[in-house]
Amino acid sequence: MEKIQKKLSLRRKKDETTSSNGSDSTNFDTAACSDKTNVECPWMFEETAEWAPPLPHDRDRPVRYISQQEAIDIDQELFNDHKYSVDQLMELAGLSVAVSLTKAYPISALRKRDKTCLIICGPGNNGGDGLVCARHLKVMGYNPSIFYPKKTDKRLYNDLVTQCQSMDLPFLSYLPNSVLINDSYNFIVDAIFGFSFKGEVRPPFHDVVQILKQVTVPICSVDIPSGWDVDVGSADGLRPEFLISLTAPKKCAQLFKGRFHFLGGFVPPQINHKYKLNLPPYPTSEYCFRLDK
Repeated sequence: MEKIQKKLSLRRKKDETTSSNGSDSTNFDTAACSDKTNVECPWMFEETAEWAPPLPHDRDRPVRYISQQEAIDIDQELFNDHKYSVDQLMELAGLSVAVSLTKAYPISALRKRDKTCLIICGPGNNGGDGLVCARHLKVMGYNPSIFYPKKTDKRLYNDLVTQCQSMDLPFLSYLPNSVLINDSYNFIVDAIFGFSFKGEVRPPFHDVVQILKQVTVPICSVDIPSGWDVDVGSADGLRPEFLISLTAPKKCAQLFKGRFHFLGGFVPPQINHKYKLNLPPYPTSEYCFRLDK
């Protein structure tokens, strides 16, 4: 608070000097400037428990990997304190996934000319991210097919399915065997389970994960390689070539040994500050950042 008072004093002196020289003095509305959202007077900001300036990214310190419980807590804060809706966060996440995939697997480098990819979606929010990702990949010139074996009968998910169908994205009625998958697709997006997953993989996804363990085309996992424990990973689980961590990387991602590790999604500076995540700024206008470079 003392620093703010000094800045106010300096500002007044400057205004008095300007006025005495015959120039027009700018009159600041201090009541308006008390609103922290007023970008015209950032020198009025006061650091409080409710507001904090964003922490600068420390290049000499790694991004912090968070626990499953911290991921759940951050998610709830985004909903309750920052007033984001599920569909907003899902759209940002799915877009981040799609943009990251275009960087790891650009169309010009795909081996199969028809630009195919397979998006496998689970019943929860991770599956919703996959549906959004498929829609964006279609716009970006890819040809996604979707396998969504356990649909969630809620308006949000039904709307996402309708949006994909309106873009002529095919939904598979069954998952092909590993040989046919290898022959048909350039890469697979694993959007089955996210950070809320616990316990054993149950049907129908147990068989899906077993098939994915046999494929040779790249597997691209969204937030968590499906079947991994969020905190400790999995010794015999999927081995994706690509992983995009959403919001912040989870502890299990420390065991990721693939080629591409991206960060995606959106975190308000207050959350970055509170959890000391040390998140890097996204380059240009892209909602993704490559962590393994």
